[in-house]
Amino acid sequence: MIKKRNRLLADRVIKGLESRNMTGYFTETKEDALKKALELIPEGSTISWGGSASVTEIGLRDALLNGNYTVYNRDACTTPEEKREMELKTYDCDYFLCSTNAMTEDGILVNIDGHSNRVSAIAYGPRHVVMIVGMNKIAKDVDSALSRARNIAAPVNAQRFPLDIPCKINGSCVDCKARDTICCEFLVTRYSRHANRFHIILVNEDLGF
Repeated sequence: MIKKRNRLLADRVIKGLESRNMTGYFTETKEDALKKALELIPEGSTISWGGSASVTEIGLRDALLNGNYTVYNRDACTTPEEKREMELKTYDCDYFLCSTNAMTEDGILVNIDGHSNRVSAIAYGPRHVVMIVGMNKIAKDVDSALSRARNIAAPVNAQRFPLDIPCKINGSCVDCKARDTICCEFLVTRYSRHANRFHIILVNEDLGF
């Protein structure tokens, strides 16, 4: 029943995205999502990504690393200087890949970042942004989306890093000002000024966190 509910809800989300000058697609499986993403990204493109479990989970990261693309992969860098240089290249790439921490039923994107490379690239720079979004990330409204990003996505994301921050310890946001907080920047994307920049692939599965 949840799959059927997701299909019905996805129609509303896609209409909301269209009203915000963004393009949405609905896919049933990770495999379908991978196929759609590769259809959107021409061979020879320059590509980068932010930290995204969803992009990895559908196999897109590996497909691009093994394909005919120029990939700006900060994960392959060995020094802070090299990593910064690679991240700066992201802002002039053809396609930036990521997910979103949450999305409203009417197509507003909500993201929180610590290092801020991901939210800054979503806001400006790359010519196209392709998002892989599991239907588990859809929230009723902006307040619900912010709550999801702060109390689900951020505490789970924190578990991946050797950080001493409250949400990693207690599993919920306490609006901390810890030096290593991963909630430095909040980005709410309600409209795209540039047509054909945002491509949101909804997936009828739980992806990411």
